[in-house]
Amino acid sequence: MPGADGLRFEAVHVSLGAFTLSADLTVDRGARVAVIGPSGSGKSTLLALVSGFLLPDRGRVIWRGEDLGRLAPGRRPVSIVFQDQNLLPHLTAFQNVALGLRPDLRLDRNQTDEVQGALARVGLKGFGDRLPANMSGGQQSRVALARVLLRRRPILLLDEPFAALGPALKDEMLDLLTEIAGETGATVLMVSHDPDDARRFAPQTIVVDQGVAAPPVATEGLLADPPPGLRAYLGIT
Repeated sequence: MPGADGLRFEAVHVSLGAFTLSADLTVDRGARVAVIGPSGSGKSTLLALVSGFLLPDRGRVIWRGEDLGRLAPGRRPVSIVFQDQNLLPHLTAFQNVALGLRPDLRLDRNQTDEVQGALARVGLKGFGDRLPANMSGGQQSRVALARVLLRRRPILLLDEPFAALGPALKDEMLDLLTEIAGETGATVLMVSHDPDDARRFAPQTIVVDQGVAAPPVATEGLLADPPPGLRAYLGIT
């Protein structure tokens, strides 16, 4: 059955004070999916349910038939990239990437070569000794993607990871992300406020609006004829 071995939100409902979010949908394994909707609608909440930083009041989040609710966040098959790229400021680019292999940074020779290879893959050969503060926003994004590449977790969650970048550099990062997702086979959910990001990266899109995360639909068709809530958010009259 399509989606049977993917990511399933099975009658999920969560309440946070007056805020509620419901989701009953499936993301196919290996899919690249944008998550868009008005500010405060619950886009980041949807990712938090997958990562384990938030548990549903009822329902289950299932990955390939396994209830993720039984796993602590650190044991889930998930990598996460936020807008600040999750980089530790006191560690070099090499060390930030190496955290994807060994949190204690005690690498053997093969692991050291893997980190160097990941940095080279994202265009940062020779940048391993730099601290994040001495790197541009685009370079910091590349460090975060190198760590994702090294971790090779089957689910990748991104929460507006390139929002602070200019249009040309953002497009470059989205293309690199597409390549990495293809290489790793990851199932990707990417929150974005920009419909152009969805068009460039994600063949499918989940709309989150009025407390409901809708099942993924084709991005091009959705943006060509948005539902009323998304139309208002995008400022389309």
